[in-house]
Amino acid sequence: MRATLALILLASALAHADTQMDIEYARVNDHALLLDLHRPSNVRNPPLIVYVHGGAWRAGSKSDVPIAGLLDHGFAIASVDYRLSTQARFPAQIHDIKAAIRFLRAKAAAFGINTDKTAIMGSSAGGHLAALVGVTNGHRELEGAVGDHLDQSSAVSAIVSFYGASNLLSILGQSTEFGLTVRLPALKLLLGDLPEKVPALSKLASPVTHLDKEDPPLLLLHGDADPQMPPAQSAEFAKAYLGKVRLITLPGSKHGGDEFYDVEHLRIVADFLNSMKCPRAFQHSIVALGPQARST
Repeated sequence: MRATLALILLASALAHADTQMDIEYARVNDHALLLDLHRPSNVRNPPLIVYVHGGAWRAGSKSDVPIAGLLDHGFAIASVDYRLSTQARFPAQIHDIKAAIRFLRAKAAAFGINTDKTAIMGSSAGGHLAALVGVTNGHRELEGAVGDHLDQSSAVSAIVSFYGASNLLSILGQSTEFGLTVRLPALKLLLGDLPEKVPALSKLASPVTHLDKEDPPLLLLHGDADPQMPPAQSAEFAKAYLGKVRLITLPGSKHGGDEFYDVEHLRIVADFLNSMKCPRAFQHSIVALGPQARST
């Protein structure tokens, strides 16, 4: 019943949006990289959320938009497809998502969106990728050269990770037996081997290893009974973060679930995004916002 209600609310939010499907934001060889842009009706120049779907890095698509309820809070949502780990190894996924942000910033006027206050958000593997994009603005190896708008910035002004990974060097030691059955093959596909066999690449792929005081505000949501993505990943990230961060732990919640995207939690996310300060310029860096803050 609850799942059915969630699907109804999701469909309703998207039905009342101004949507453009299958926008090509870049091309890698013969592979077109696409995004869907959903704009709230009757909102002029809405701030942008770039959403990154989950799927263990090897599955999923831009059609899965569980945060669609944020359209009702006045945000535009660009749901992005990226090369999956079955198509290309890391860091191709990060190169693609950063190219999508640059494309959207270059085309902001044409699309009628405000990219001065761009947030990045993702779920599960998408939460990991969103966090990594958010804390690596200007990183030479991770910016990549995908797309036609390399003069644009890929910086974001906020990060929201729903039950995502943060440290690929510690994740296996924190995993349940069931979690390992999912995580081991997924990491082998993403990295080409287990993390301990490719430590430099695993470090590069871990948001927690890139932190500095210039990082944008971070919101983490994680279930404390998650058997698939260790809750310790979000706790470790929050503890290490040098900027403004809030960790929300959902008691009894597992991996995903409608409760993460219900009215209450999407309102918390919207309030977090509305608290963002707009930097004076998005050239090559972003402005650190506020003192450190943590809560559970």
